[in-house]
Amino acid sequence: MIPVTKTFLPPQEEYNSYLQRAWDKAWLTNRGELTLELEDKLKNYLNVPYITITNNGTMPLQIALKLFGKGGEIITTPFSYVATSAAIVWENCTPVFVDIDPEHLTIDETKIEAAITPKTTAILATHVFGNPCAVTAIEVIAKKHNIKVIYDAAHCFGVTYNNESVFKFGDVSTCSFHATKLFHTGEGGAMFCNDEETQHQLFYSHNFGHNGPLEFHGLGVNAKISELQSAMGLALFPYMEHIITERKKVTDFYNTNLNFKNLKTLKIRENTEWNYSYYPLIFDSEETLLRVQEALGKENIFPRRYFYPSLNTINYISSNTMPVSESIASRIVCLPLYVGLSSEDLERITTIINRLTS
Repeated sequence: MIPVTKTFLPPQEEYNSYLQRAWDKAWLTNRGELTLELEDKLKNYLNVPYITITNNGTMPLQIALKLFGKGGEIITTPFSYVATSAAIVWENCTPVFVDIDPEHLTIDETKIEAAITPKTTAILATHVFGNPCAVTAIEVIAKKHNIKVIYDAAHCFGVTYNNESVFKFGDVSTCSFHATKLFHTGEGGAMFCNDEETQHQLFYSHNFGHNGPLEFHGLGVNAKISELQSAMGLALFPYMEHIITERKKVTDFYNTNLNFKNLKTLKIRENTEWNYSYYPLIFDSEETLLRVQEALGKENIFPRRYFYPSLNTINYISSNTMPVSESIASRIVCLPLYVGLSSEDLERITTIINRLTS
């Protein structure tokens, strides 16, 4: 079987060596030495001023929305994973969708300002498949209207824009360290910011609001990562260059061997150093997509319809139609992309797609 992705696992003995340190100290959570070491390594690798790693990639969104959403309207994208919109609703805010740019697939910055109302408290935008939003334009809009910017940067590990980590943009950026991501801790995530006061708020919010063992800064939840998760991140860390290099090879193969006469893929924003996190392919119609998906499935090849459906159509959300997002969501799949995907398998995938779309 060829799945859409496959978790990269470091040698088990290397993971076990980190676990042994946790065993020796009998310290499995509450920010032990492995978590502190991983945060320090990530901070330096990503070149970010502040980072707090968490137990998953959704809690950072919820924490940021709790702090800055304030029960208001949140301008967001309909083209993202459901966690983006679900976090807004979960935190008793109201998602207000703005359609997407059909090439970059990120929120259309030229349509944001028209969606702002007196109830707007924040913009929550997704860097889609690691492709940055128009961050400069969004920052101008946010400052003009005195609203916060939160970026769902779940796919963005290692991505830079204008030679800066994409995590440096916005008031808060978040990332996922889920097992399907380039860098992972099995389950996990992180939140990033640029100033000490915001970091203080994010940090205490992820640890029940604690100010020492007996006092509290304010409201918080339990979003702490465990030492077992941090051990996986530390064991994986030395392999990041290899992971990105191998994923680039797969991406280059697709770019070279697919016939793009009736196909499109993601347009990476200029001045971006991308991380090859996904390979989205956009067909000319949903019918073609389904025909290709069926043919691949018969060969035990399983791409994923991602993102699908357009989030403005989710049953617990009331929204206007989003024609670009709805069209793209109906016609897009992510092709298999992971370390160890052979050239023979890639040849099979591209041959089937070309035969049915050329």
